[in-house]
Amino acid sequence: MFLYSRHAGITIGIMAFMGILIMYVETMVIPAIPILQHDFNTNYDYLSWIITAYVISGTISAAIFGRVADIYGKKRIFVILALVYTISVAFGGFAQTLPQFIAVRAVQGLGMGMFPVAFALLNDQIPREELPLAQGIVSSTFMGGAALGLVLGAWITQNYGWQWSYHSAIPVAIGLTVFSFVFLKDTSVRKDEKVDYPGVFLLSSGVLLLILGISEGQFWGWYSLSILTIFALSVILILLFILVELRVQQPFISMKLLAIRNVFLSNFTGMFALSGMFFLFYSVPALLQDPVPLGFGLSVVSSGLLMLPMALISMAFAPVSAKVTKKYGPKTAILIGTVLLFAAFLALYYSRETTTDVLEDVTLLGVGMSFIFVGVINILIVSSPRAETGASTGMNVVFRNIGSAFAAAIAGVVETKFSVVALSPYGYQVYPTAQAFNNIYLIGLVFLTTSVIFTALMKNIVFARQPISRENGVPFENTGGK
Repeated sequence: MFLYSRHAGITIGIMAFMGILIMYVETMVIPAIPILQHDFNTNYDYLSWIITAYVISGTISAAIFGRVADIYGKKRIFVILALVYTISVAFGGFAQTLPQFIAVRAVQGLGMGMFPVAFALLNDQIPREELPLAQGIVSSTFMGGAALGLVLGAWITQNYGWQWSYHSAIPVAIGLTVFSFVFLKDTSVRKDEKVDYPGVFLLSSGVLLLILGISEGQFWGWYSLSILTIFALSVILILLFILVELRVQQPFISMKLLAIRNVFLSNFTGMFALSGMFFLFYSVPALLQDPVPLGFGLSVVSSGLLMLPMALISMAFAPVSAKVTKKYGPKTAILIGTVLLFAAFLALYYSRETTTDVLEDVTLLGVGMSFIFVGVINILIVSSPRAETGASTGMNVVFRNIGSAFAAAIAGVVETKFSVVALSPYGYQVYPTAQAFNNIYLIGLVFLTTSVIFTALMKNIVFARQPISRENGVPFENTGGK
C-alpha cells in the first residue's frame, strides 16, 4: 500500500479540514430554512437568495483565484482566502435582516475559491497514480462537512438559535487559517498571467440577471417588459462573454480547455448533478419540517438526523469510488453516480409517504454524489494539461456553482408558486404543497437525464493501463482528449 510523504499527508489533511469547514457552514443553514423564513418574515423565493448569493460569489471566486493562484502562488492565495472566509463567518451570526444575511453569505462565497487551489496543490504534490485516492479523501469531506452541518448545525439552531451555528464555526475557521499559514508549502512554478476581469464581469452579470429573471418572473409577470428585458440582457451578456473569451489570451473560462471533450462534458455533468443535490437540499428540509399534512412536522434536529445517512454513506463510499475510478476509469464512476441520482429523484417523486421513504431516497443520492465528486475531479485532472489544472478545476467549480444557483432559484420559485397558508408553531405561514415538491423532482429528473447523456458521451480513461507522458504527466491517449 502506498504511503504518502509527511508533507503530502499534512497537505491532504489541511485540504480535508477546509472541505469539512466550508461544507459545514454551507449546510448548517439548510435545516434552518423554515426558521429563517419566520425570523426574516419572507417567502421561499426571496429566501433562496441565501444560497444563490453564496454560490454566485463562489463561482466568481473559484474561477478568479484558481488562476490568480497560478500567478501569485497557491499557498499565498489559499491563506488569504482562508482569512477572508474567517472574517465573513465571524459576521454571519450578527445579521439582523435578510439583506444583511445575504450580503454576509456573498462574502462567505469567496471561500469557495479555496477548492480549485486545494486540488491544484494536491496535483503538484501527490504522485499521479495516487491522485484518485487523494482526491477521493478530500472529496469525501464535502459530505462529511454536510453531515456536521445537518446534525450539529441543526442541534445548535434548535437549542441556541441559528446565529450560534455561525459563532461556533469562528474558532474552527481561525484554526484553518493558522494551519495553512504554518504548514502548507508551494512547490509550483508561478506563471506570468493576467486575470480576465471583463470575462468575469460579463459571465457573472449574465448569470445573475438570468437567476433574477427566474426568481422574480412570477411577481413581475413572465411576459412583462421588465422580465423580458432582464432575460434579453442576460443572453446578450453571455454571448458577449463567449466572444471575449475567444479573443483574450488568458480567458476566465478557457475555450481551449472546453474544446477538450472530457473537460466540456464533465463540467456540464457536474453542473446538472450539483443542481440535483441542491434541489434536494432546498426541498427536503421543508418537506420534513412543515406541519402535517403538508409535511412530516419534524423538529429541526430530527430532520437533520434523517438526512445524516446521506452524508455518512457518501463519505463511506469515497474509497470505493476512488477504487472504481482507478480500476475502471472516471467515466464509469460518474456514470454510476448520475444513474443513482436519477433513481433517487425518481423515488422521491413516486415514494415519499413516510420518513423511511425519504431516508432511503436521500441516502441513495448520497452514494451517487460520492461517485460523481471523485469521478469528475479525476477526469478533469487527467484530461487537462498539467499547467492548466488550476484553471480547469476552477472552471469546474464555476459550472457546479451555476447549477447550484439555478437549483436554489428554481426551487424557491416553485415552492412559492405552489403554496398554501397553514397553522404552524409560529402562527399562520405559507408552505409549499405536494405539487411543489412533485414539480421540483420532475425538473430534477430532467436535469439528471441530461447529466446521464453527457456522461455517456465522455471518453473513458483507465489509469492502470495508460503510459504517462514525460512532458506533462498526462496519459498519452488523453493529451488531445477530443
